Amino acid sequence: MGLTPERFAGTPAEWDRFAETQSGFTHFHRFGWNRVIERVFGHECLYLAARDDRKHLASVLPLVRVRSRLFGHYLVSMPFVNYGGPLGSREGIGLLAGEAVRLARESGTRLLELRSRTQQPLDLPVSHRKITVVLDLPPDPDTLFNAFPAKLRSQIRRPGKEGIEFRFGPPPDQVAPFFQVFSHHMRDLGTPTLPRRFFAAVAESFPDAWLGCAWQGDRPIACGLAFRWGNELEMTWASSLAAYSRVAPNMLLYWSFLERAVAERVTLFNFGRCTPDSGTHRFKRQWGSRDEPLFWYQWTPAGEPAATPSPDQGHYAWGPRLWKHLPVGLSRVLGPWIVRFIP
Repeated sequence: MGLTPERFAGTPAEWDRFAETQSGFTHFHRFGWNRVIERVFGHECLYLAARDDRKHLASVLPLVRVRSRLFGHYLVSMPFVNYGGPLGSREGIGLLAGEAVRLARESGTRLLELRSRTQQPLDLPVSHRKITVVLDLPPDPDTLFNAFPAKLRSQIRRPGKEGIEFRFGPPPDQVAPFFQVFSHHMRDLGTPTLPRRFFAAVAESFPDAWLGCAWQGDRPIACGLAFRWGNELEMTWASSLAAYSRVAPNMLLYWSFLERAVAERVTLFNFGRCTPDSGTHRFKRQWGSRDEPLFWYQWTPAGEPAATPSPDQGHYAWGPRLWKHLPVGLSRVLGPWIVRFIP
């Protein structure tokens, strides 16, 4: 039975029903991300599908074109988040990856990148420049807490002793305090911030997202946004204000998400992607977690390894040094215009 590739023209419900049953599925394969990215950034979403002779889905591939004069032309699955890539039958995965390569070649793309959570049957170079860090969760929070080293338990307790409170809430209600912390933190890192309307669109499209903030009085000082699929929860974005590092609000933040995850019978907590041996990597490993490789499959015109724009690249290294000195308000205005082209 042969398969035929196509630009997906079915319903979001058809896409989601198929994707959610496939090995390697993540939250970022849900069709709602198509609407978020198109509405907020205006990028072209090339969602591909392979169908059999009976018109049944055999494979799907969410793909987004990100193009600018400053940074170049990329096809990514999925930009701004950690995972994507094709799902479905082995034949369908190979067919859609080949179709993505054809689109990349014909449109003069600098890099095609398929960011898979798991290994795929693809004959493409794979980058492991990013990893994820995961923690297996026990059935009750006391077992988890008592397994931590004494120093870590003390750090988790400290914010509460300083009057810090953590609160989850309906995602739309949490966008404003979340963005207040997140955008400030990104400025301090020297990185342009995603726009507030991106997080508003995410909260609207995915009311099952977990959004919460740590508060000192009426001021948010740490924040997190996580997504669940199956028995896995990923902390996709987390931030805290450097001015409050003495009271360690980020420790209460992560513990609050971990405690809720256990209560809701999540069995795998995903701390999100990071660069191996970075400070972020060391922070995530202190919880007793383990590393897992990511499989980011690539195609480039010259067949050489490549990456999307990053301050790790020498010709962009000046950016963070400059950005850290911007007023926070100005960084919130300028950042979204830049970061929309950095997938």
